[in-house]
Amino acid sequence: MSQGGTPQSWDDAILVARLFALQPSGLVLRIRAGVGVTRDAFLAALRALLPETAPILRCPAHPTSEALLGGLDLSATLAAGRPVQRQGLIARAAGGVLLMASAERLPGETASLLCASLDRENAPGLVALDEGEPDEDLPGVLLDRVALRVELDALRPGPLQAPGERALLSEARRRLQGLVTPVPVADALCSAALALGVFPMRATMLAAGIARLAAALAGHAQVEADDAALAAALVLAPRATTIPMPPEAPAQDPPQAAEPQPAEPPDATSPAASDAPPDSGPQEAETQPPDPPDSGSRDDSEDRKAAPDDMRETVLAAAAAMLPPHLLDAPPLAARGSASGAQGRAGAGAVLGTRGRPLTPRPGRPGQGNRLALVETLRHAAPWQKPRRAAASRRTGMSEAEAPRRLLVQLSDLHVSRCSRRPRSTAIFLVDASGSAAMHRLAEAKGAIELLLGECYVRRDRVALLAFRGSGAELLLPPTGALARARRSLAALPGGGGTPVASGLDAALALASQLRRLGETALIVMLTDGRANIARDGTPGRARAEQDARASATRLRAAGLPALLVDIAPRVQPHAEALAASMGARYLRLMQGEPERLSRAVRALAA
Repeated sequence: MSQGGTPQSWDDAILVARLFALQPSGLVLRIRAGVGVTRDAFLAALRALLPETAPILRCPAHPTSEALLGGLDLSATLAAGRPVQRQGLIARAAGGVLLMASAERLPGETASLLCASLDRENAPGLVALDEGEPDEDLPGVLLDRVALRVELDALRPGPLQAPGERALLSEARRRLQGLVTPVPVADALCSAALALGVFPMRATMLAAGIARLAAALAGHAQVEADDAALAAALVLAPRATTIPMPPEAPAQDPPQAAEPQPAEPPDATSPAASDAPPDSGPQEAETQPPDPPDSGSRDDSEDRKAAPDDMRETVLAAAAAMLPPHLLDAPPLAARGSASGAQGRAGAGAVLGTRGRPLTPRPGRPGQGNRLALVETLRHAAPWQKPRRAAASRRTGMSEAEAPRRLLVQLSDLHVSRCSRRPRSTAIFLVDASGSAAMHRLAEAKGAIELLLGECYVRRDRVALLAFRGSGAELLLPPTGALARARRSLAALPGGGGTPVASGLDAALALASQLRRLGETALIVMLTDGRANIARDGTPGRARAEQDARASATRLRAAGLPALLVDIAPRVQPHAEALAASMGARYLRLMQGEPERLSRAVRALAA
């Protein structure tokens, strides 16, 4: 296994496939890979490991709740005159596997329905195909359910299946029925989870389940330490939020003085015996050490105490060896398996309206921007036609045969359609084009901005370009999605003059506020050395200019706008870092040859 608990070889990936295929019911396997030969080979190997009778169904990219859970078959109901139910994908895949394409774009509402169905008896296993960028992730509620994961982009496919593999898995399934988890093993998994900062109880339960599967696959009569260590590496290590502290060395007992040898009882006629106090005899009896306990019972108790400690260290060491690199620099808990992030990228910050991706219709009355969901309305009205016609016949005195054959719809049947779309996002680049920046590293800043412009275009985000120099700020490029136009404006960016930082911040805040009023989101990327020398009113003076800059930065921070300040000064100086603190922005130095670092920072800010 590699760091992060993901396979680093094809054999490791096949081991994960064996564990999943052994008992997929209720488990989630995350496959992070693009469409290609390697992913197809892994899915073919997974199919070969599953029982021959297990169904394998592929779920569409944006399934509705009816497609997942089933519902009324409208055409069959209208034809038969009685309710006819239609099975959903989850019911049809019971006892097998459901393949979910583009799982990173699954809306939070759909992911919640899908995860709730995994707790049912004979639920299918879920294979989440993650084809997103490194900064994209699964919806939080689904990420919390991931038990196994593989990353296949860096792997080369190998042999699909060893001879007799399916028979070996069938034997392992029989062993799994009576396999138990000893208390010390469960205690070791819980201790490892706490040491790694994995606090959701579901993660520990998933690790215990994977340990049972590993024990059955290895032919063990019960879960052993090696099985728990493998489960900790696969389940707990990717969820770790902290680096475990090394075990403390056992405290050494202080040196004890040599026990005094018992003195021979003095002769009754000696002077010492006559001078001794009358109660010295009982005191000597109390100070004598008690008889040592039976050596056999002592050794057994020490073994029972030491065995769990050794197992805890083994399991924790296996998980610690698989911790992802740069663990402490990673996003907080929500991005690594906490259900607090309920949406995926497709559902994050979604705006409801009449345009965008259709959502599940809900009960309601059309009008005021709500459109009638005709099919869903008919589906809810169809089962009630017979009792409604009988009630109408009683009211009118007409027989059902004489009554007109029309569809009877009530207000409770009405449903309205909803659509969801991501709010348009605009990255506002605020560039210091003053003389100090031009003298320092304006050319490098232009190169970094051009890279970021390309990434914004890929994400379909808009960009705007503001420059401040001389006595004020200028909007060189209004918000646009035209990459070529943005590059031309950037290439023509002049340099020279004073540094009116306050005017630049005020212009960025005004543009961001205007975008917010239009229902859009905005983020600010400011490139400057932070050395303000022009005040807001255009007069020179460093003290007044820095005071105005701090005031403008405080207003921008109060607006709650996500911001990144990139220090383009050639040497470390306190001006830009202090300005970033006043803005509430993330501070980043523009290091030569590190455009990818700046790119990652902007992607994290946009997410």
